[in-house]
Amino acid sequence: MAGLAVNVDHIATLRQARGVNYPDPVAAAVLAELAGADGIVVHLREDRRHIQDRDVYLLRKTVLSKLILEMAATDKMLTIAADVKPELVTLVPEKREELTTEGGLDVITHADTVAKAIATLHRHKIKVSLFIDPATDQIQKARDIDADMIEIHTGAFCDARTPAEKDTAFAAIIEAAKTAARLNLGVNAGHGLCYNTIKWFRGLNEIDEFSIGHSIIARAALVGMQQAVKDMLNLVNAL
Repeated sequence: MAGLAVNVDHIATLRQARGVNYPDPVAAAVLAELAGADGIVVHLREDRRHIQDRDVYLLRKTVLSKLILEMAATDKMLTIAADVKPELVTLVPEKREELTTEGGLDVITHADTVAKAIATLHRHKIKVSLFIDPATDQIQKARDIDADMIEIHTGAFCDARTPAEKDTAFAAIIEAAKTAARLNLGVNAGHGLCYNTIKWFRGLNEIDEFSIGHSIIARAALVGMQQAVKDMLNLVNAL
């Protein structure tokens, strides 16, 4: 059965919009865990647009399931990860001007940098996932440079405008998940998944965990954090 890791970045987005100290992503993480979340995800961006260093350190002290830290493969972020020691680091591409992460990490082009980051994190006993597009050559490279798992970027599927585009994008996800599993890589999936698109994954048993944030936080604004997480968990558990 696949797990659900809840990304609480956008609780911090709401906080930062007013420059105050609420709502607190740490409190949101507690509620998500009480609702049954299998992990908590935060992306500590270079520009600190939402999650702050303070949040990451407090989450390390309070998260009881597992803490997943998304970050770019920079020396500064590697230093923070080595200090915080999350259960998993997900290496992602990052551009200051993007609204959200626009695509997967190009492992082939940046193989040397990513491999060094993986080695550094492994020395600190931290597992590493690579956030990549559903492309078999990227997955093979992830295996070659010793990643523990991948997270399949599901954005093209979630954002597809026509049924044909959606079918094509989902076929790529299926192939990617099966390829990664054959290579003995763990398989996570995320980006843009919502209460409707998650239903497509029924029967795709190669997915170990879904990382979902925006849709859960959006529903939480209307029904509360625990209810929103429970609603998503019910769908994930039905897969």
